[in-house]
Amino acid sequence: MSGHARIALIADKCTSCMLCVRECPTWCITLDAHQELAGDPGARRPRTVNVLDQFTIDWGLCMYCGICIEVCPFDALAW
Repeated sequence: MSGHARIALIADKCTSCMLCVRECPTWCITLDAHQELAGDPGARRPRTVNVLDQFTIDWGLCMYCGICIEVCPFDALAW
């Protein structure tokens, strides 16, 4: 893959929203996450957040189109 920039994950910005996974034209992105309680545990309606466990790109399938970078609303992907 020489000559191609790599797509990098900025993990602390990722909310595991799955937009990059759904919008990838070659389905080369895999994202695993789990939910955790956030905020006051005694709240009447506890809030949950997604927590990233694993993010992988199959470089053999990736077209380096950058769609995943463009659709990420949290700027968690970059060249």
